[in-house]
Order: sequence, then structure tokens, then C-alpha cells
Amino acid sequence: MGYFDDLPAEMANLLRWAEMRHEQGALRGRVGTDVSRLLRQVRALKRTLQRATPPATLLKDEPNDLAAIRAARPRGPRRLWDRFDAKAYRDRLRGAWLARCAGCTLGAIVEQWPVELIEQMADHCRVDFPPTDYWPVAAGPQRRHYGFSEGRDYTRKGLRHVPVDDDLTYTVLGLLILEDHGPGFTTADVGQAWLKYLPMACTAEKVALENLRAGVSWRRTGTRGNPYQEWIGADIRSDPWGYAAPGWPERAAEMAWRDAYLSHRQNGIFGEMYFSATIAAAFTVDTPLEACRIGLGEIPRRCRLYKDVSWALRTAPKLKDWRRARQLVDKRFPGMHTAHTLNNACATVFGLALGKGDVTRTLGITVAMGLDNDCTAATAGSIVGAVAGARGVPEHWWKPFRGKVRTYLNGREWFTIADIERRFARAARAVWQT
Repeated sequence: MGYFDDLPAEMANLLRWAEMRHEQGALRGRVGTDVSRLLRQVRALKRTLQRATPPATLLKDEPNDLAAIRAARPRGPRRLWDRFDAKAYRDRLRGAWLARCAGCTLGAIVEQWPVELIEQMADHCRVDFPPTDYWPVAAGPQRRHYGFSEGRDYTRKGLRHVPVDDDLTYTVLGLLILEDHGPGFTTADVGQAWLKYLPMACTAEKVALENLRAGVSWRRTGTRGNPYQEWIGADIRSDPWGYAAPGWPERAAEMAWRDAYLSHRQNGIFGEMYFSATIAAAFTVDTPLEACRIGLGEIPRRCRLYKDVSWALRTAPKLKDWRRARQLVDKRFPGMHTAHTLNNACATVFGLALGKGDVTRTLGITVAMGLDNDCTAATAGSIVGAVAGARGVPEHWWKPFRGKVRTYLNGREWFTIADIERRFARAARAVWQT
């Protein structure tokens, strides 16, 4: 159920009636005039909603300016390493990247499916649920994901490389931004990179990309015609900044802010800052939840995301199973879209809590909980993988990749896993030298 339970059904039913009468040639006279008038009213209401502003108290608690965000943070560790530890970094980076690729690939086949349908899939395939390995089949095995990888490319027998997904493509794009513009890149530089490398995008990113192509300033690409400002799109772009600033949550969150501002506002920005800081912390701590607590130090303590993640961290020790975890998320966020930042952030924390530091358990549970579960499993994978290190990622998750990664970036379709790791290590050294 949504926030406006009757509106979607009534609008859909109205449209069906209008279509039928149009086909019959009956949209004449008063009926046709009423339909035209309604369309004008809908457009006027949309403009009114676009101009509407949240209460002043909310704007104060959830600023978009980096300086104001930092002023609203709680006290917390800003930097956990005194210097870049290359040896410790390499093993943890490999764990983070492999587990991210695995979580995303596992979740992609059942992305945003209802839990009951995912469980039916597991029952039909006679596999463990929550899953402990890649799915043996895909719905629509020949359907192309983002125009590149087919559904069967994500299955246990079909895997020949890391298949295409936006969660992974944006991680690689972040690496290219660091290489092209350096650690001091600006939001304007992010916009240039999008125009250069991105052939397509979804939700907030799609709006921002279209705005860029229309010549809109980077200062307005995230707000102009964009109702997705607090969805998960910035959140899934967190990882490159955490990888490039290991042990330095504040620096990771700063780079995340510069990236997120192009397409998001308020909790959309905070989601990317939070998980970037959490991933940066995961390179130095012993448990995923410890990293999650440190990450909170980089976002405003009165914002909704801070309150929701704090609730998830308080609730996590009481959880017995993933079903109860999903029920609690639904109860806290009734009607919220499955691709929103807030509910998915809590699901990610619950997946990490129930996974107890085990990569397979974490990925399977996070996917089983549903919502935007290729995104949540990918993010949980980065965090638990960075804590566990490369040896903590079982071979069956990464061996099928055969060392290769595929993206949909213009002119940058293929990468090797080893090359990505080397290049992130070079980027991390550059960050720590500045």
C-alpha cells in the first residue's frame, strides 16, 4: 500500500476509461473538455508540489550544504588510520569488491520482488533460502539487463564474468572520476564524467543526466524536475569513495557529498555520505556493525536517516530472523517506495547484523529480505567483505567471475578485477597524500 492508497488505482481506472472512449471516438463535447481540464489540473498540481517546501525545522535539521552538514554531525572519529596501510588495504579491498559483486549479482535476478515470490523461486529451484549460492535459473533468461548482460548471465551455470548492473557500473565510474580529475574533483567534474561515460540512467540519475544534456547547471540538476531526490540512487554510488579513503570516514563522506549533490538532496545525499563513511571505516574494524556506528558520525544527527539507522542498530541485537527484520522495516516505513534510501538503509543494517560477519549468510539474508535487494546486498557485501578480507569471501562467490567485470560505460565496457583493485589502490594512495 502507498501513502495515497486510492489515488493510483483511481488514476489507472480513469485512464482505462479514457483510452476506451478515445478508441470509440467518444471523447467529444463535454467529456473531452473534462479530460483536457483534468490534464491541466494535474500539471498545475505537479508544479505546486515542485514549488512546495518542507517545514523550516526539517530544512534546518537536513541541510544540503556540506559545511552545514558537518556542523550538524555528532562527535565521532573522523580518521581511523594515521597513515595509509597498503598491506592491510589490499586484502580488505579485494574482499569488499568481490563481496559487492557477488551480492549485486545474487540480488539482480530477484530485484525488488516480493519476499513471497523470492521464496517461491527458491522452492521451485530446490535451493536454500535464504540463498547460499547463485540462482540456478533466471526469469527471462534472454532478457538483456541494461542492454548488455542476459538474465542467464547472472545464474550459477551462466556466469562467465561479473555481469552488468548499475550498482557496479557506478563503482567503476567513481574510479574513473578519481583518475580523470583527482581526489579534489568537483560536482561539476562529476557532471562532465556522466556526460562522457553514461549512456543511460534510472530515476534520479536519469533526471540529472537529462538535465545535464539540456545544459542545466550542476547546481540544479538534482532538483529540476526530480521527485527521486531521496531515493537509493546516490546510496549505491557510495563505494568508490569508501574504497579510496580507507580508514578516513570524513574524507570518504566529503567525496560522497560532491558526487551525490549532482542528483540528490537531503537524505538522498546523506545515504551516500553514510555508507561511504561506513565502508571507509570497515577497512579498520572487526565487525560490520562497528563500521555502521562510525558511519553515523558523518551525517546530521537530527536527520531522518540518522534516526532510522540508529533505530536499526538498537533493534538489531533483538532480531531472531530475517522475516521479523523485514516486518519491522515495513512497520516503520509503511507505504515507502522499495527504492527509497531510508527503508533500504535499515534493511542493509539488519542484513549485516543477522549475517554476523559471515559473507554468505549476510548476502543471502539481505537478498531474502527483498526491497531493492541487489543494491542492499551489494552495499552489505562491501561492508562485510572489507571486514572479512579476501579470505572471508568463499570461492564459489568469485571464481565464476573468471577475473572479469562488465559495465555499460561508454568506451569502458570491460575491466579485470585485478586491474580495478590496482587502480583503487593507486587512488587511495593519492587520497592519503592530499
